[in-house]
Amino acid sequence: MTAFLYGLVLAGGESRRMGQDKAALPYDGRPQLARAFDLVARHAGRCFVSIRPDQQPDPLRASYPCIMDRREIRDRLGGGPMVGVLSAHVAYPEAAWLVVACDLPMLDDTTLAALVQERNAALAATAYVSESDGLPEPLCTIWEPATLAALNRQAARQKIRPRQMLTGSTVRLLEVKKAGALENVNAPDERDRALKRLGCAGQEVKCSV
Repeated sequence: MTAFLYGLVLAGGESRRMGQDKAALPYDGRPQLARAFDLVARHAGRCFVSIRPDQQPDPLRASYPCIMDRREIRDRLGGGPMVGVLSAHVAYPEAAWLVVACDLPMLDDTTLAALVQERNAALAATAYVSESDGLPEPLCTIWEPATLAALNRQAARQKIRPRQMLTGSTVRLLEVKKAGALENVNAPDERDRALKRLGCAGQEVKCSV
C-alpha cells in the first residue's frame, strides 16, 4: 500500500549567511515561510514546519503546526536538515514526507505537482536533479518511510549524507522544468538576485511569484 504523503517545510536553520531569519524575509508581501507552507500544503495531506527547540517562542513559526527537532537525533547528527526530516519520521513513521526547504522563493506549484505526480512509492525516494551540480536535490524530495527508517538506523552508527544516499539508492529522478525553481537563497547577494529575477525592485516591494 502506498504510504500517505505529509509535507514538511524546513525552517530550523540558523540563517548565519543571511544575517537574519530567512523564514521571515518577505516575498510577494508575505514571509517566506508563509509562502512555502501554503505551497507545500496544497500537495500533501497534512503539513508541518520543522523547527529547533529554541524557535518555539517565535510567533511566525508558532502560527503553524510544528515538529520540533528531537534532541537524541540532533545529538547523533550534530545538526543539519536531516535532523528535522528524521524527527518528522519519528513523529509519523508511517508517512512519506514531501520535504521542502523554506528558502526556495522561486519554487512553484507546477514543480511540486510534477514531483507528486511522478512519485514512485516503490523506490527509496522521488527527487529532482539539481541544476547546479547534477546531483539529487534532497531538500525538494519525497522520502518514503522505509528509506527514512533505514536512515534513522544508520544515523545511530555514522553521519548520514542525504545526497550521497540518494545517489546510491534506487530513486526516481526528475529534471527541473522551470529554471531556478530549486535555487536556494542563503545570503543577501543571492536574495538581491532572486528579487531581480522575480521582478521586485526591493525587499518590501510586492512582486508576482
